[in-house]
Amino acid sequence: MSAVVISGMDLAARIREDIKNEAEAFRKERGYAPGLAVILVGDDPASQVYVRNKEKACIEVGFHSVVERMDGSTTMEELLEKVDEFNNREDIHGLLVQFPLPEHLDEKRVLERISPSKDVDGLTVHNAGALMSGLDGLVSCTPAGVIELIKSTGESIEGKHAVVIGRSNLVGKPVSLLLLNENATVTMCHSRTKDLAAVCRTADILVSAIGRPEFVTGDFIKEGATVIDVGTSRVGKKLKGDVLFEEAAEKAAYITPVPGGVGPMTITMLLKNTLIAAKRS
Repeated sequence: MSAVVISGMDLAARIREDIKNEAEAFRKERGYAPGLAVILVGDDPASQVYVRNKEKACIEVGFHSVVERMDGSTTMEELLEKVDEFNNREDIHGLLVQFPLPEHLDEKRVLERISPSKDVDGLTVHNAGALMSGLDGLVSCTPAGVIELIKSTGESIEGKHAVVIGRSNLVGKPVSLLLLNENATVTMCHSRTKDLAAVCRTADILVSAIGRPEFVTGDFIKEGATVIDVGTSRVGKKLKGDVLFEEAAEKAAYITPVPGGVGPMTITMLLKNTLIAAKRS
């Protein structure tokens, strides 16, 4: 078997076109565009790239985009004041603070200061709790993108056995809940799981989010499985996923590449969350 490669680039482009059309209809109805604000503290190179990509994506779909760049010496009080400012702005419907922050700033305090209705990263306790409880909230972007990628294959999630490697608050836990919501039977694995490869071989759907390059070999893959590789690690000048692509692709029915798989979906789902937040405002 040679797996069908799931292109996150192509799927993201289709979803963004829909978002662009909806944003235009929203602007005509309301008289203003959905607005996203990003706060960037310091000069972390990777964060600067991410923020530029978010800004570019907003412009492409017709959103109002604001990037607030703050000095690395910014105090906790100054940052919280800026968060409050955007919480109170009617032209801003989505707000995120780019992590990581400089070491002297408390990320948890900052995150919980963001209004849940504007938490388009879906990371506040309020929105995480809504997901756990099956209530309406804003869902974490990367996990939401994973579900869209799986659905794009045309294969049903319902009744399948899904195995998630990784239990982080950012990906592992929320993607497990989203899979449960789609009526999959879910097993969550982590660094203490015994005979991990054997557990993974039972998976109809395998999602890996551990950040260990090429850790998941062909021996982990069930014939005909759908494999979603969330991991990205820089090895030399190349980006590598968690999955050893060549081996996994020999057994899987569908597989995402790195780069070009989950990555493009994350910002796309951020745009979708911003549109949802704007409509609810």
